[in-house]
Amino acid sequence: MASLAQHVAGLASPPLSGAPRRRPAAPTRPSALVCGTYALTKEERERERMRQLFDEASERCRTAPMEGVAFSPEDLDSAVESTDIDTDIGSLIKGTVFMTTSNGAYVDIQSKSTAFLPLDEACLLDVNHIEEAGIRAGLVEEFMIIDENPGDETLILSLQAIQQDLAWERCRQLQAEDVVVTGKVIGGNKGGVVALVEGLKGFVPFSQVSSKSTAEELIDKELPLKFVEVDEEQGRLVLSNRKAMADSQAQLGIGSVVLGTVESLKPYGAFIDIGGINGLLHVSQISHDRVADISTVLQPGDTLKVMILSHDRERGRVSLSTKKLEPTPGDMIRNPKLVFEKADEMAQIFRQRIAQAEAMARADMLRFQPESGLTLSSEGILGPLSSDAPSEDSGEGQTTDE
Repeated sequence: MASLAQHVAGLASPPLSGAPRRRPAAPTRPSALVCGTYALTKEERERERMRQLFDEASERCRTAPMEGVAFSPEDLDSAVESTDIDTDIGSLIKGTVFMTTSNGAYVDIQSKSTAFLPLDEACLLDVNHIEEAGIRAGLVEEFMIIDENPGDETLILSLQAIQQDLAWERCRQLQAEDVVVTGKVIGGNKGGVVALVEGLKGFVPFSQVSSKSTAEELIDKELPLKFVEVDEEQGRLVLSNRKAMADSQAQLGIGSVVLGTVESLKPYGAFIDIGGINGLLHVSQISHDRVADISTVLQPGDTLKVMILSHDRERGRVSLSTKKLEPTPGDMIRNPKLVFEKADEMAQIFRQRIAQAEAMARADMLRFQPESGLTLSSEGILGPLSSDAPSEDSGEGQTTDE
């Protein structure tokens, strides 16, 4: 029976009429079975290990967050407080710029507090962008703490405050040394002009401006200046252009010939700019001949050579002349070109005459002092007494011998 059943089971049954004939199933790859599950690949095993580690760490954070930590949160706060820096208002602190924005820059000051440098505190000058003040990421600088934002406890820093202190100190030194500085005119009003000196805004009254220019005409020009008042507490910085000009004039000896430009004409004369110094060429010093109308001889913008006649250092005024440079009287009216060509030669003659006049004046003082050993030559030059010149004693000796 068993053999018959086995034989029957092994026979293939013919398909029913009309039913589709099935194809034999394709052989499948045998899968390895380990304890009833598929074997994992190497990558799958690594992912499974990482998932288990993550689950374990998550469970520890939930149930025992301080497990394995050597100190408590209180210990951490105490350590931070003990190493924190002085953040009082007015304190100086070193920091590193790590990010800039349109409104300023964020600074790392090695503290738990956030620090910010506003744009208007970046430098003494007015700038539109933080980079114009030289502030870039990575810059290490010393800042001053000027405020604290109560909302988020952000410290407000300043570079301007430090630069301002240094600028005032520098101005005090320059005033003590009586130094001439250069200031750029950036504004003005009816009383004078505002000039930028050492990064600070100083006031120059019109009474201390050597030229007759208006505030509008002086804008963006650079003026030589001296300090009159430096008061940091009152914020007063007063400057003088006239005093600075007086120092420059000291180098212009009487009789010097300089090149100048006609600035303006007045009924009594012409104002001449001689390299930043404003001088007056009086109508009586234009020519030996009478000048009825100055505009017939000079016009604003004309360039000419003039000679220094005198200067008032205290008032910052210089008197000029072209009359002394005329080869013949009236040349300044008839042939000004000749006057300028002969200017140096005529000035030399003028200086010689001045020197002779001074020598004769000194000789008059020494006339009754023969023991001085000085004498006046026939040319009017004061010099040592010649050894071959007869003295009163030698004359008396000759008379005796005779």
